[in-house]
Amino acid sequence: MTDRLPLWAENLAVFDTETTGIDTSGARIVSAAVALLGGGGEVVERYDWLLDPGVEIPAAAVRVHGISTEVARSSGMRAEVGIEQIVSMLASMIDRGFPIVAYNAPFDLTLLRAEAARHSVGWPEPLSPVIDPLILDKQFDRFRKGKRTLELVAQHYGVEIGNAHDAGDDAIAAGRVLQALARKYAEVIPGELDDLHRAQIEWAAAQAASFQEYMRRVRDASFIADGSWPLR
Repeated sequence: MTDRLPLWAENLAVFDTETTGIDTSGARIVSAAVALLGGGGEVVERYDWLLDPGVEIPAAAVRVHGISTEVARSSGMRAEVGIEQIVSMLASMIDRGFPIVAYNAPFDLTLLRAEAARHSVGWPEPLSPVIDPLILDKQFDRFRKGKRTLELVAQHYGVEIGNAHDAGDDAIAAGRVLQALARKYAEVIPGELDDLHRAQIEWAAAQAASFQEYMRRVRDASFIADGSWPLR
C-alpha cells in the first residue's frame, strides 16, 4: 500500500439510500445522502434527504434503518420532490467532474432510476463515471473469505462507520473504503475515470459469471446471476 492517493480519488461524490425493501423495481427510497469527500476522506459537502415514500414502510425495513412510516410521513418531503433533487445532485456532481461512488451501485442506482421513472423525473444518460468499491474489492482481493457487506469490508480496510444503515454515514464510509483501495492497488487500477468505469463493467460481468457457475455447481442448477453494472 502507498500513502499516495491517485488523482482521480481525491474528490469523490458518494451516494447511498435507505429503502422500503430490496426489490429495485418496486421498493421506494426512504432516505438518501450525497456527500463530497476530499483527499483525506474529509466531508467537504453533504446533502441528506428524508422522503415520504407514499407507501407503508415494512417492519423489516424499519428494523434496518430505524425510519418508521409515521416519521417519514410527518417529517419527510414528498417523494417526487426528493427524487428530483437527488437525481439533479448526482448529475451536478458529475458535471463538476466528480465520480459517483456507490457501494453495490446496481442496487441504489437501479432503484433510483425506477423512482425517477415513477415520478416522471428525467434520468441523466449516461450516468458515468461510477465507481463501486464492492466490485474493486472483489477484483483485487478475490480470494479473501467471508461476506462482503459494507460493514465487514470497511472493517477490513480500517474504516469506521458512524451509524451503519444511515445513508450518509454509509455513503461516507464507502468513499473512504474506495480511497483505501485506491492507495493499496494504485499500480493496477486504471488511472483514468472513463477507463475505470469501463473496466468495472467487465469485472462485474466476470464476477457474476463466476458466482453463477459456483451456485449452479453446489446449490441450484438453474441459478442466474445478473452481472449488469452499474444499472440493471
